[in-house]
Amino acid sequence: MTEPILVTGAAGFIGFHTIARLLQAGEHVVGVDNLNDYYDVSLKNARLRELDNFENFTFIKENIADYEAMEKLWQEYGPFKRVIQLAAQAGVRYSLEKPHSYVQSNVVGHVNILELCRHTEGFEHFVYASSSSVYGKNKKLPYATEDRVDHPASLYAATKRSGELMSYAYSHLYGIAQTGLRFFTVYGPWGRPDMSPFIFTNSIIKGESVPIFNNGDMMRDFTYIDDIVSGVIAVLKTPPQKGTKQNVPHRVLNIGNNKAEQLMDFVAEIEKATGKKANIDFLPMQLGDVKETFADIEETTRLTGYKPTTSIAEGIPKYVAWFKEYYGV
Repeated sequence: MTEPILVTGAAGFIGFHTIARLLQAGEHVVGVDNLNDYYDVSLKNARLRELDNFENFTFIKENIADYEAMEKLWQEYGPFKRVIQLAAQAGVRYSLEKPHSYVQSNVVGHVNILELCRHTEGFEHFVYASSSSVYGKNKKLPYATEDRVDHPASLYAATKRSGELMSYAYSHLYGIAQTGLRFFTVYGPWGRPDMSPFIFTNSIIKGESVPIFNNGDMMRDFTYIDDIVSGVIAVLKTPPQKGTKQNVPHRVLNIGNNKAEQLMDFVAEIEKATGKKANIDFLPMQLGDVKETFADIEETTRLTGYKPTTSIAEGIPKYVAWFKEYYGV
């Protein structure tokens, strides 16, 4: 049996899909999730039931912010030499309401995993989720990893940037190979109900008003989940080496679609897939939000071979089909 890979945030959207792909490839995965109620826990449990079909999957309900619990898990099921850290308190807008949960998960939890990695002999690669939100109020498009990221527009973005900085310090101090992934708007089957694809699809199907912020003048680098997972696994297989930037085995990469889509075009694809017209409710820009996101993925492609292939015209019908089946529409 291959050495187990630890994946945190196992019941989450990206975590679930990443684990499924790893299991299909014959890897042994230990998944961790605290199953918090930020959104519908039944969806998280349904994802886990899908993963239960694999004998090479072990799920542990635990909180990465609890160091003693994680240390015990590490000793019992590890040691882990490859870790994919996807656990996080997600959501830009929710960080305005519950700031402490972001610090616990995204800062304390991140340090806890770093500590366990650095005390593991022969540790190979720590891949962790950052976010395109770290680009904040940057005006230059597309966003590139060499851009300054000193002006976060939300606490969520600030905690994600903190994770990048802490990881860099651990790579510098202890030589841990690490890659941070700045994900751009991810969508697809089993997606989160707090994100725009669900909100738009649900509202359009039910004939309810669809909230569109900044009067629709928004652009997003929508990235289909299968492309995201391909990127995560390609990165896991290619850890950075010393001799890279500043002789520290740490890097940050963009994982996006490399195409900024007009928000209203995204809505139009959902209308087409559902066969229903949206009842648009145009609203002003929300606090903590940004107008545009657009990923420069040239470095990611050069280092890992990552190439997204799914357009919104292909991805949205797959998402809507899953939505109808799962929610019994």
